[in-house]
Amino acid sequence: MMSDHTEHIHVSDDPSNAECADFLERIVRLIDNELEAGDCAVVRAHIDSCSPCLERYDLQRTVKAVVARSCGETAPAELRERVRIQIQQVQVRITDA
Repeated sequence: MMSDHTEHIHVSDDPSNAECADFLERIVRLIDNELEAGDCAVVRAHIDSCSPCLERYDLQRTVKAVVARSCGETAPAELRERVRIQIQQVQVRITDA
């Protein structure tokens, strides 16, 4: 017997399913630790019962891990200085406008 607090989980192999589309943003937010505990449980339950969403979850986690590893480099001092100067120039133009 299901309690009133249990969300109905639709098992589907159709990744274009409207319910699954709603979960895509929530899956990304789950990976980024931006969901409340109750929402985390709902998303995890959906992922556990939906193969396409589990695949999306795994793909998103992999992409984020690769990007995080790739972003560990520090830009050369000369490049950082050029970027800082361009940002200041843009700020001046915006202020003068």
